[in-house]
Amino acid sequence: MIGLNRMTLITRTFIQRLRAQFKLDWQGIHGAPHWARVRANGLRLTERTHARLEVVELFAFLHDSRRHDDYGDPLHGARAAQYVEELRGDLFEIDDEGFELLRFACVYHSDGLIDADITIQTCWDADRLDIGRVGIRPDPLRLCTAAAREPEVLDWAYERSIQGVR
Repeated sequence: MIGLNRMTLITRTFIQRLRAQFKLDWQGIHGAPHWARVRANGLRLTERTHARLEVVELFAFLHDSRRHDDYGDPLHGARAAQYVEELRGDLFEIDDEGFELLRFACVYHSDGLIDADITIQTCWDADRLDIGRVGIRPDPLRLCTAAAREPEVLDWAYERSIQGVR
Protein backbone atom coordinates (compact mmCIF):
# COMPACT_ATOMS: atom_id res chain seq x y z
CA MET A 1 0.00 0.00 0.00
CA ILE A 2 1.10 3.53 -0.70
CA GLY A 3 -0.22 6.96 0.02
CA LEU A 4 -3.91 7.09 0.84
CA ASN A 5 -4.38 3.34 1.41
CA ARG A 6 -4.23 2.76 -2.34
CA MET A 7 -2.87 -0.41 -3.86
CA THR A 8 0.06 0.15 -6.13
CA LEU A 9 0.01 -0.80 -9.80
CA ILE A 10 3.62 -1.87 -9.45
CA THR A 11 3.46 -5.53 -8.46
CA ARG A 12 6.15 -8.15 -8.07
CA THR A 13 5.07 -9.65 -11.41
CA PHE A 14 5.32 -6.22 -13.05
CA ILE A 15 8.89 -5.74 -11.76
CA GLN A 16 9.91 -9.26 -12.75
CA ARG A 17 8.67 -8.68 -16.28
CA LEU A 18 10.57 -5.40 -16.57
CA ARG A 19 13.73 -6.95 -15.20
CA ALA A 20 13.58 -9.91 -17.59
CA GLN A 21 13.73 -7.63 -20.64
CA PHE A 22 15.93 -4.80 -19.27
CA LYS A 23 19.19 -4.60 -21.24
CA LEU A 24 21.28 -2.44 -18.88
CA ASP A 25 22.64 -2.75 -15.35
CA TRP A 26 19.61 -3.30 -13.09
CA GLN A 27 21.31 -1.20 -10.38
CA GLY A 28 22.73 1.34 -12.87
CA ILE A 29 21.91 4.98 -13.53
CA HIS A 30 18.78 4.12 -15.55
CA GLY A 31 17.80 1.01 -13.60
CA ALA A 32 15.52 0.09 -10.72
CA PRO A 33 16.94 2.51 -8.10
CA HIS A 34 16.33 5.41 -10.52
CA TRP A 35 12.79 4.20 -11.20
CA ALA A 36 12.07 3.97 -7.47
CA ARG A 37 13.29 7.53 -6.89
CA VAL A 38 11.28 8.81 -9.87
CA ARG A 39 8.23 7.14 -8.33
CA ALA A 40 8.91 8.74 -4.94
CA ASN A 41 9.42 12.13 -6.61
CA GLY A 42 6.21 11.68 -8.59
CA LEU A 43 4.18 10.68 -5.55
CA ARG A 44 5.40 13.76 -3.70
CA LEU A 45 4.69 16.06 -6.66
CA THR A 46 1.25 14.55 -7.24
CA GLU A 47 0.18 15.69 -3.77
CA ARG A 48 0.62 19.27 -5.02
CA THR A 49 -0.13 19.00 -8.75
CA HIS A 50 -3.09 16.61 -8.48
CA ALA A 51 -1.81 14.77 -11.54
CA ARG A 52 -3.14 11.33 -12.36
CA LEU A 53 -1.30 9.15 -9.89
CA GLU A 54 -1.56 5.92 -11.86
CA VAL A 55 0.05 7.56 -14.90
CA VAL A 56 2.86 9.04 -12.81
CA GLU A 57 3.50 5.72 -11.10
CA LEU A 58 3.56 3.72 -14.33
CA PHE A 59 5.77 6.32 -16.00
CA ALA A 60 8.34 6.02 -13.21
CA PHE A 61 8.94 2.36 -13.98
CA LEU A 62 8.44 2.36 -17.73
CA HIS A 63 10.07 5.54 -19.10
CA ASP A 64 13.64 4.11 -19.17
CA SER A 65 12.75 0.43 -19.22
CA ARG A 66 13.60 0.00 -22.92
CA ARG A 67 16.97 1.74 -22.96
CA HIS A 68 19.77 0.08 -24.90
CA ASP A 69 22.46 2.52 -23.75
CA ASP A 70 22.94 4.69 -20.67
CA TYR A 71 24.12 7.65 -22.73
CA GLY A 72 23.12 8.10 -26.38
CA ASP A 73 19.76 6.41 -26.92
CA PRO A 74 17.36 8.91 -28.51
CA LEU A 75 14.68 6.30 -29.32
CA HIS A 76 14.34 4.83 -25.83
CA GLY A 77 11.25 6.93 -25.06
CA ALA A 78 9.47 5.74 -28.20
CA ARG A 79 10.39 2.14 -27.36
CA ALA A 80 9.01 2.67 -23.84
CA ALA A 81 5.74 3.96 -25.32
CA GLN A 82 5.51 0.88 -27.52
CA TYR A 83 6.14 -1.29 -24.45
CA VAL A 84 3.29 0.53 -22.66
CA GLU A 85 1.03 -0.63 -25.51
CA GLU A 86 2.25 -4.22 -25.13
CA LEU A 87 1.75 -4.30 -21.37
CA ARG A 88 -1.64 -2.57 -21.21
CA GLY A 89 -4.33 -5.09 -20.45
CA ASP A 90 -1.74 -7.68 -19.47
CA LEU A 91 0.17 -6.20 -16.54
CA PHE A 92 -1.94 -3.11 -15.91
CA GLU A 93 -5.24 -1.50 -16.82
CA ILE A 94 -5.63 2.17 -17.63
CA ASP A 95 -8.33 4.15 -19.41
CA ASP A 96 -7.73 5.60 -22.86
CA GLU A 97 -6.95 9.11 -21.63
CA GLY A 98 -4.42 7.84 -19.10
CA PHE A 99 -2.91 5.58 -21.73
CA GLU A 100 -2.35 8.50 -24.10
CA LEU A 101 -0.87 10.65 -21.33
CA LEU A 102 1.51 7.84 -20.37
CA ARG A 103 2.58 7.21 -23.96
CA PHE A 104 3.22 10.91 -24.60
CA ALA A 105 5.15 11.30 -21.33
CA CYS A 106 7.37 8.34 -22.25
CA VAL A 107 8.04 9.39 -25.84
CA TYR A 108 9.05 12.97 -25.02
CA HIS A 109 10.50 12.69 -21.50
CA SER A 110 14.10 13.36 -22.53
CA ASP A 111 13.41 16.08 -25.10
CA GLY A 112 13.57 18.99 -22.62
CA LEU A 113 9.96 20.04 -23.16
CA ILE A 114 8.11 21.81 -20.36
CA ASP A 115 4.64 22.62 -21.79
CA ALA A 116 2.12 19.78 -21.51
CA ASP A 117 -0.78 18.43 -19.49
CA ILE A 118 -0.14 18.64 -15.72
CA THR A 119 0.14 14.85 -15.47
CA ILE A 120 2.80 14.75 -18.18
CA GLN A 121 4.63 17.66 -16.56
CA THR A 122 4.57 15.83 -13.23
CA CYS A 123 6.06 12.73 -14.89
CA TRP A 124 8.83 14.73 -16.53
CA ASP A 125 9.64 16.62 -13.33
CA ALA A 126 9.75 13.42 -11.30
CA ASP A 127 12.42 12.13 -13.68
CA ARG A 128 14.34 15.41 -13.93
CA LEU A 129 14.50 15.74 -10.15
CA ASP A 130 16.66 12.59 -10.08
CA ILE A 131 19.43 14.04 -12.26
CA GLY A 132 21.71 14.33 -9.23
CA ARG A 133 22.56 10.65 -9.72
CA VAL A 134 24.85 11.74 -12.57
CA GLY A 135 26.34 14.73 -10.76
CA ILE A 136 23.98 17.46 -11.96
CA ARG A 137 21.82 19.57 -9.65
CA PRO A 138 18.27 20.02 -11.05
CA ASP A 139 17.80 23.40 -12.74
CA PRO A 140 14.45 24.98 -11.77
CA LEU A 141 14.26 26.57 -15.22
CA ARG A 142 14.11 23.09 -16.78
CA LEU A 143 11.30 21.94 -14.51
CA CYS A 144 7.66 22.15 -15.53
CA THR A 145 5.72 22.58 -12.30
CA ALA A 146 5.83 25.07 -9.46
CA ALA A 147 5.75 22.08 -7.10
CA ALA A 148 9.03 20.72 -8.49
CA ARG A 149 10.67 24.13 -8.29
CA GLU A 150 9.95 24.51 -4.56
CA PRO A 151 13.32 24.69 -2.77
CA GLU A 152 12.41 22.00 -0.24
CA VAL A 153 11.40 19.59 -3.02
CA LEU A 154 14.54 20.35 -5.04
CA ASP A 155 16.77 19.80 -1.99
CA TRP A 156 14.93 16.63 -0.91
CA ALA A 157 15.11 15.05 -4.38
CA TYR A 158 18.72 16.08 -4.96
CA GLU A 159 19.91 14.61 -1.65
CA ARG A 160 18.09 11.34 -2.36
CA SER A 161 19.57 11.15 -5.86
CA ILE A 162 23.18 11.76 -4.85
CA GLN A 163 22.91 9.32 -1.95
CA GLY A 164 21.28 6.67 -4.11
CA VAL A 165 18.27 6.38 -1.79
CA ARG A 166 15.39 4.44 -3.26
